[in-house]
Amino acid sequence: MSGIVVGLDGSGHSDRALSWAAQEAALRQVALTVLSVHPPVITYLGSAVDNTMDGPVTESVRAAAQQRVGRVLNCLEALPPQVTVRSVSGSPAEELLSASKGADMLVVGSRGAGGFARLVMGSVSDQVTRHAQCPVIVIPAGKA
Repeated sequence: MSGIVVGLDGSGHSDRALSWAAQEAALRQVALTVLSVHPPVITYLGSAVDNTMDGPVTESVRAAAQQRVGRVLNCLEALPPQVTVRSVSGSPAEELLSASKGADMLVVGSRGAGGFARLVMGSVSDQVTRHAQCPVIVIPAGKA
């Protein structure tokens, strides 16, 4: 997928990343793909469920992401030529890395977790900056 890919997780920092990515896509006149990743639905025994049970969750996440995208795009002066909103089930870092294949740019927001918290939790932005197959822009945490 060529163009700009941006990760959206429903937080304020990812909204800032979305706004920046949409403005950049409009400036470059390239497609914008918004990727929202949710963890797979897990059974009470700890295994992931099949896709038929995960489908409604994925669609719900996609619809919520579509609403956020609409709100952000309404605030912009210029729009990208094409905007696609996708929702998938999986690991955010892995799905963003997969989306980086063939993309012109990957944009993510940063929560600003540092030090010990980053070591314990891992950081999606850390992982994608190290392993993406395209340039990565990290929009730093800011005041909401």
